[in-house]
Amino acid sequence: MERYTEKIRERARDLLESGKVDVFIGYSKGSVPMMNRPALIREPREVNKLLWDNHCALNLCNYLTKRTEKIGIIANGCNSRNIVTHILENQIKREQLYIVGIPCEGMVDHRAVARAVGQRDILAVEGLGEEFLVKGKDFEERFTKQTFLQRNCVTCRHHNPVIYDEMIGEPVEEGELPNGYADVEAIEGMSSDKKWAFFAQLISRCIRCYACRNACPLCYCPTCFVDESKPQWVGKSSDPTDTMTFHLLRAYHCAGRCTDCGACERVCPVGISMRQFTRKLNKDGETFFSWEAGLTLEKRPPLDTYRPDDYNDFIK
Repeated sequence: MERYTEKIRERARDLLESGKVDVFIGYSKGSVPMMNRPALIREPREVNKLLWDNHCALNLCNYLTKRTEKIGIIANGCNSRNIVTHILENQIKREQLYIVGIPCEGMVDHRAVARAVGQRDILAVEGLGEEFLVKGKDFEERFTKQTFLQRNCVTCRHHNPVIYDEMIGEPVEEGELPNGYADVEAIEGMSSDKKWAFFAQLISRCIRCYACRNACPLCYCPTCFVDESKPQWVGKSSDPTDTMTFHLLRAYHCAGRCTDCGACERVCPVGISMRQFTRKLNKDGETFFSWEAGLTLEKRPPLDTYRPDDYNDFIK
């Protein structure tokens, strides 16, 4: 994946110098290993900050909302699908964007790597194709990338961008997964009490920092429901009821819109498997509406679409 870095820098430089875009949004090295950060580049001389590797997992669409200038942006499968959603929901206009598509081979799960080295301090990570080298003060260990992919990458069916103006690199092969929703089906098979206990345990470590909300490209309401005071929809404490209310309502706000990009899980400081809330909704979207979010500009999401011939009697 690192082989795309120079091509990205070259295209960003050309787009900025020609005036085709006012800002180019991509990734730069983070302050700690395996945690690259979004970068907004406005000057051609700054393009050397840009890079692309196995640690570019945060969704860049957070930086598109309500912008008015001409924008260049890196888009793999996840980013491109959220760009589609942003366009459909009138957060950005298609004509403002120059989309540089990149095929994605999956992102490394930094927490899984930390567990593999016994939580020792990691000072550097070097990519070696399908392998990567992890270095610490008194150790070096080599790992296979496929063994340490983020969980959403393991079940991903859209590695290539669905919308772009130009493509860097050849599309990667995409195949059908045997059962991408096995985890959801396991929960569906539980009794009501066991389901509640499962999710209560899941969020028991939540500290209500709202990092999941802040990293989510779908959470762009001017005032989030958790911040409303008149009326106050949910309490501010770490009471289990308030915490569960936050997670359930946030998940339902993403229904029919979530692209399973994994940004919420990646930023959670206590490692909660946040996608367990949204994946059930994604599965139902496919089952009942034949819908996956962000694949086309030609169709509206199912929950903001009305047709007089809808099959549900209650609509009439």
